[in-house]
Amino acid sequence: MKLGIMQPYFFPYLGYFDLINRTDKWVVFDVVQYQKKSWMNRNRIHHPTEGWQYISAPVSKYERFSPIKEVKVKDSSAIKNKLLSQLAHYKKHSPYHGAVCEMITYAFESMREETLVELNVRTMLAVCDYINISINCSVLSEMDVELPVVTHPGQWALEIASALNACEYINPPNGKDIFRLNEFQDRDIKLTFTSLVDFKYNSLSYENIDHLSIIDLLMFCEPSQIKQHLDQIKR
Repeated sequence: MKLGIMQPYFFPYLGYFDLINRTDKWVVFDVVQYQKKSWMNRNRIHHPTEGWQYISAPVSKYERFSPIKEVKVKDSSAIKNKLLSQLAHYKKHSPYHGAVCEMITYAFESMREETLVELNVRTMLAVCDYINISINCSVLSEMDVELPVVTHPGQWALEIASALNACEYINPPNGKDIFRLNEFQDRDIKLTFTSLVDFKYNSLSYENIDHLSIIDLLMFCEPSQIKQHLDQIKR
């Protein structure tokens, strides 16, 4: 079993979905401290006239050092409406504006509670379904697994992989320094790192900007084209 573990991000860039596409099991890592002004509650799309702009999911007031699982969004309906309004400028240029907005609307309306984890999981699942990426997803705080005391950041993946009997743990290219290869070797778990995804697409009249939210990519590319690219680079 190939395992991927990541914090829940708000409409992340394509590399996040490249990682999902390579895994047999995906764990949403929601038990560590929430970091404000991170990719967990914001991302970037094209600005109507030049450069880029933020999209965001404002969160309610939370206690200092709160874990991600306890953070709530202020108003998911308001977040959805603002996001859709920020995407309106794509309508004249994007062949997939309608389909993408329908996907986003469905994701928000499928939320069962007003938490940041729920929002990011529902939107992640909706994007995977839209692109036709198979995902076997669990939220760590909801899983029946017992983990030992973790003494360094890279140990989280090691202990979760061990508890789930994974044979391989796959991580994005950033963060290699936190892992201790010998610990994975001692438990016979392969440690693999992906490469930075370089997928060029025609954004028509908009400036070419790397690593925007997956939403921007979806506006200009057919889902099957994206899936085909991800399948090719994972070989």
